[in-house]
Amino acid sequence: MNETNSTQSNDVTLAFSLGAIERLEDPKTVFDDAQAWSRSIGIIDDDTERIEHLIAQYDLRQDFDIQERDKWFVLEEITEATPTRRHVYVGAGDEDMRESTMFDWEYVNVTDAAEKANWRLAPAQSDAGIGTRLIALVRSVLK
Repeated sequence: MNETNSTQSNDVTLAFSLGAIERLEDPKTVFDDAQAWSRSIGIIDDDTERIEHLIAQYDLRQDFDIQERDKWFVLEEITEATPTRRHVYVGAGDEDMRESTMFDWEYVNVTDAAEKANWRLAPAQSDAGIGTRLIALVRSVLK
């Protein structure tokens, strides 16, 4: 997030939800940037297979040992185990916000984080685009 004056180096534990990672255009660049000012960084969510896939796909640093445990348990455990002053969870929706704030994590929506840090978001995928293509396909078959 390029926060040099408001965040001391290595004073933040930073975690992303799967939804947030999927909204980023280049997760590797985001992680590389955030590593400069984060002591611990990684992805915390319930789908550990998808997390492992994304970590391998983008060669991301994963400091959190989540195994097959529930996201709630992992958030609580990391809060208690890490000595950083701030625990920040970058998420993509209300559920991420509820879960993270329950365990005293600061919640930042991925759109806000991207804007503040100059991270690029992936182009929004629209269901309308799928609908338009489906209608065009049906029309071409009926002609």
